Amino acid sequence: MTFVKISEQESDYTDLEHKSVHEILTDINREDHKVADAVAKAIPQIEKLVTAIVKRMKGGGRIFYIGAGTSGRLGVLDASEVPPTFGMDPSWVVGIIAGGDGALRSAVENAEDDTRRGWYDLQRFNVGTKDTVIGIAASGTTPYVIGALNACREHGILTASITSNPDSPVAAAADIPIEMIVGPEYVTGSSRMKSGTGQKMICNMISTSVMIKMGRVKGNKMVNMQLTNAKLVDRGTRMICDELNLDYDSARRLLLMSGSVNRAIQAYHEHRMPEN
Repeated sequence: MTFVKISEQESDYTDLEHKSVHEILTDINREDHKVADAVAKAIPQIEKLVTAIVKRMKGGGRIFYIGAGTSGRLGVLDASEVPPTFGMDPSWVVGIIAGGDGALRSAVENAEDDTRRGWYDLQRFNVGTKDTVIGIAASGTTPYVIGALNACREHGILTASITSNPDSPVAAAADIPIEMIVGPEYVTGSSRMKSGTGQKMICNMISTSVMIKMGRVKGNKMVNMQLTNAKLVDRGTRMICDELNLDYDSARRLLLMSGSVNRAIQAYHEHRMPEN
């Protein structure tokens, strides 16, 4: 079967520079509507991956996202949002981008073309058989990602991939390939658009469902979120008010003493609220 990069085919739209702003925005929005449907078709593979990750994480395993350019940035973004949202240590979900953290802001020349560097970057974290490595590459051909996934499989590490093209080399290197076929981009080849949106959606789905299954959510609340600003302290206080039927000041005092909503609720049930 011939591999075709659908994501880099000619846009369905032409003469973009002659369109009005309204036309451009309407066209982009029309294309974005296709993304959720493409992601929905990938749910069986996403489910398979999440189920495998939860089993490994309960045994001490971690998640690694690895990618280059926009794909790498989106993996780092999702990983960086797990600690404040779910109160997990940053070492549990790690994002790695070709070229290092400097590549988050500026392109690093030839970083994605090194087939050995991805495995080297993973080894810095002592990656092992309990872990899961997810390669993200819209094109499905990024050497940095392919090399990393191949090395992981050689060492018995579970691998997955997120791509925007069917039957790609990256998918062939993954135990659980996730193919999200969004079609040609509005600006030809600009995978930061629909492909990037879909990657963000899938990463959100993976990390959120894993954290729920790891007990980091109660009901529908982020009961383990980090209390990093006044807004989150207020949100946590109101969660405790609702859960324990306490007045606002008592709930806030309990929250700040405990450090998280979850620990506050546990402390209340174990020791009851201390009196002033």
